[in-house]
Amino acid sequence: MPTLRIALAQVNPTVGDLTGNSGIVRSTTRAAVDAGSRLVVFPEMMLTGYPVEDLVFRQSFLTASRDAIERLAADLDSDGLGDTPVVVGYLDADGPPAVNSATDPSAGPRNALAVLHQGRVAARYFKHHLPNYGVFDENRYFVPGDTFVVVRVDGIDVGLTICEDMWQTGGPFVAARRAGVSLVLTVNGSPYELHKDDTRLALVRKRAAEAGATVAYLNMVGGQDELVFDGDSVIVEADGEVLARGPQMAEHLLVHDLDLPLGLLPPPPSVPPVTPPLQGEMGGEEMGIERVHISDPRPFLADAPVLGGHAPRLSDEAEVWQALVLGLRDYVRKNGFGKVVLGLSGGIDSAVVAAIAVDALGPHDVIGVSMPSHHSSAHSRDDAAEMAKRTGLELRLHEIQPMVDSFLATMSLSGLALENLQARVRGVILMSISNQEGPLVLTTGNKSELSVGYSTLYGDSVGGFNPLKDVPKTLVWKLARWRNDEALRTGEEPPIPENSISKPPSAELRPGQLDSDSLPDYPELDAILLSYVDGDKGRADLVAEGHDPALVDRVLRLVDLAEYKRRQAAPGTKISIKAFGRDRRLPITNRWRETSPSQG
Repeated sequence: MPTLRIALAQVNPTVGDLTGNSGIVRSTTRAAVDAGSRLVVFPEMMLTGYPVEDLVFRQSFLTASRDAIERLAADLDSDGLGDTPVVVGYLDADGPPAVNSATDPSAGPRNALAVLHQGRVAARYFKHHLPNYGVFDENRYFVPGDTFVVVRVDGIDVGLTICEDMWQTGGPFVAARRAGVSLVLTVNGSPYELHKDDTRLALVRKRAAEAGATVAYLNMVGGQDELVFDGDSVIVEADGEVLARGPQMAEHLLVHDLDLPLGLLPPPPSVPPVTPPLQGEMGGEEMGIERVHISDPRPFLADAPVLGGHAPRLSDEAEVWQALVLGLRDYVRKNGFGKVVLGLSGGIDSAVVAAIAVDALGPHDVIGVSMPSHHSSAHSRDDAAEMAKRTGLELRLHEIQPMVDSFLATMSLSGLALENLQARVRGVILMSISNQEGPLVLTTGNKSELSVGYSTLYGDSVGGFNPLKDVPKTLVWKLARWRNDEALRTGEEPPIPENSISKPPSAELRPGQLDSDSLPDYPELDAILLSYVDGDKGRADLVAEGHDPALVDRVLRLVDLAEYKRRQAAPGTKISIKAFGRDRRLPITNRWRETSPSQG
């Protein structure tokens, strides 16, 4: 049985950087060819980055993508790499979107794959299944393809698919079995969620069995706004055996030898679709099959097989921590910031954000600002100083009481207004440092607090990015413990002071204040929020789960009333199935209440 050496390029593109992304393709292809690879594969929309969102509607961007894929093919050939087929995701279209949408609903922008060979685009495949849920709006941007593309590489028939094609039944994988391919490539821009790796592997196995072929699943890695792509590429045989698996949260070139049967000689003819497709309605039996000949069988000269290996799996806490580090690092670097600044209160949330920032950027690019008032405890100041000492970040001290007193000399404030004033003074200090010196301000509120509105607009919520936006408070504590344990395991000093982890959480905006004065205990609160926010369950469901009805009413009211705050919140890394932002889109003006007796 012939052997095909394949290279899955688990790399980190940047949206809009066609030149930089092309450079990644060229340098990575060189490394793959030097390793003897005969087929090199890059992720979904590699050339443009993913997701491009409304850039799709700019004709200039669409044209630039189409031009860039042709130029990349020529550049690879001039690099001496033209004999090796290279599969690259990019943005294509049948023509100007405005014209096509008015005259031909089956034409328009395409989420596309190109097979580059000998200086030209030898084949193109258009994504068939378009996701339209969660963070995805692909029905807004693209029209689906209706043809399954098979390329014959070194005599082996290889089918092409893109991301959602694997997540939906029918369509390309049914067509793959009908076409008799030996290998199906599925290239992805699949965002990270905790435990999603297990779901993906089960799905790859299911699709491999459905196609009766080996499946090579490739996922990109890196951060894009609130999304993190976690890599975790995998190759699975038709019987479900995992042949190789790449690392999570890291760039990697997965090179592996596949023993695959040759395609039928000569190949069956290409088959057009049975009927003209309607968007989202094409099944695998109806898809046309296009066959493209790339290269004939060739002798395999390697002395020993090359195996991609199996990267070790991460624990839940390690997985989340690395996702938060990667998301922050790429947001900062890709948006041109050199440093970050955050309020370092000595509490658990700011300590965890500081530790994430140090891991992401290094201590010299992290500024922590201690901003005590006369309500701040001595241990808060000490814990902030200890955090700086342990990590090496820069610590600055700005007493806020003189600024608060200046406001109070001209305004009469008390109670909550006075508490919020203190938070807003701190926000002014952080934004002033950002304006003067250029660092990105990190806000430190966790998902539990954001859910119930336990934050001050333009105060502790101020900032350009929030690493904990999708992290419940109970998980914040787990992450802190894990990070310190990991430091001990590797012989380093734990970065987070024990007192920051163990002391009761407090905003310290009034004497003796604790979070528990205003909120339920966090384990109970997070359990309700998981069902209501992430699970979209109603009041009756929550009560049936055993939660106290009065507490449910209280929490749901807080969540519903805080929508206007969350809409103004900084972006932050998504780690759950339902992150605030594009995952959860509720109207701000909304009188539906789960607690309303007339509606219950």
